[in-house]
Amino acid sequence: MKQKQLARIVAAAVLGAAALSASAQNVAIVNGKAVPMARVNALKTQIEASGQPVVPEMEKMIKDEVIAREIFMQEANRRGLAGSEAYKQQMEMARQTVLIRALFDDFRKKNPVTDAEAKAEYDKFVAANGGKEYKASHILVESEDRAKAIIAEVKAGKKFEDIAKKESKDPGSGARGGDLDWANPNNYVPEFTEALIKLKKGEMTDAPVKSQFGWHIIRMDDERQAEMPKFEDVKPQITQQLQQQKEQQFQDQLRKSAKIQ
Repeated sequence: MKQKQLARIVAAAVLGAAALSASAQNVAIVNGKAVPMARVNALKTQIEASGQPVVPEMEKMIKDEVIAREIFMQEANRRGLAGSEAYKQQMEMARQTVLIRALFDDFRKKNPVTDAEAKAEYDKFVAANGGKEYKASHILVESEDRAKAIIAEVKAGKKFEDIAKKESKDPGSGARGGDLDWANPNNYVPEFTEALIKLKKGEMTDAPVKSQFGWHIIRMDDERQAEMPKFEDVKPQITQQLQQQKEQQFQDQLRKSAKIQ
């Protein structure tokens, strides 16, 4: 008799433990339907992915949100909305979005930007933008004759800055007396650059320089060695840029190889 009673107690304990284990896997039971704790964890992951940390104070709010969603879903199903065409179309669009996102997440994991690639891109940037920077001023006019006359006027004593403010067709620099500020010479059109780098500090071009914009009178005000940012300081931006380029190439490759009829 005692053995049968002990067996019943053990069985009850086992069933109770199993029920407790099943209950621990659910956040609630709504109208007889279990709401799995996995939904809470999924919502936490989604929140964290958006950049917002999940603090303990948010736990109850998240669980309440999951329960509320189950209530609303049950009512939507009761009304037969899951069979509507609008719902099916939106679900298809959501499915495509999630799957495409998964595709590019997978591509990024398998094709990360290496440190060597980032450093090579940095070295290219330094080669193109390093060296000297020039602080130049210019006056831009429409005719060669007027440009020659301005050169003569400046040599005769008229202030370069005053003429630039009054006559330069470049509104940005003209308002500053012709000042173009510090810049890499490669930022200018080739004709301008070629004339500028031949000048010494304080010198002005003896003849007007023609470009697609008109006629320039150029003065080289100062020069200095360009300061380049350290690789480690710009590595995140370079890596992001290269990753975007890789993804764009991947997209282009998929489009090119697809058979579209």
